[in-house]
Amino acid sequence: MDATDWAIVEELRRDGRLSNVELAARVGLTPAPCLRRVRRLEGDGVIAGYHAHIDPRATGRGFEVMVSVELERKDRDSATAFERSASAFPEVLELRKMFGLPDYVMRVGTADLDAYERFATDKLTAIPGIAKVDSHLTMKVVKHERPSETGPTAGVPVRGAR
Repeated sequence: MDATDWAIVEELRRDGRLSNVELAARVGLTPAPCLRRVRRLEGDGVIAGYHAHIDPRATGRGFEVMVSVELERKDRDSATAFERSASAFPEVLELRKMFGLPDYVMRVGTADLDAYERFATDKLTAIPGIAKVDSHLTMKVVKHERPSETGPTAGVPVRGAR
């Protein structure tokens, strides 16, 4: 990827609904070569898709909790069973398998503390094979980056950006 490709990625990260004409103007290209680059970036898997950023409070998931989970057994079948069960819960917004302890970290979104307590008690701790659950209540999200924000152009002005 060259600097122009990174500029395209950054502009689309900021606003995935940009028209090709507007995107081309922002990155200093004419529309046809810009569209070819976007299609190549999509084909190469750099641009994996487009999505709407949803306010979790508007969907009843504004109360976020980071949860550390340790399993009793570390074998493949236990891990697979836990991952399948935990991933099925709509409250689980993100699930990461970690090196070392804890075995997993999950980001859980519920409407409020009472809803989280019901989730933890009725669903999460009901999964067989869990040895320990630690809940870390989010007071405030101070910084949230999307992965592309850490690329080589992070913090660098994009040509023609407004």
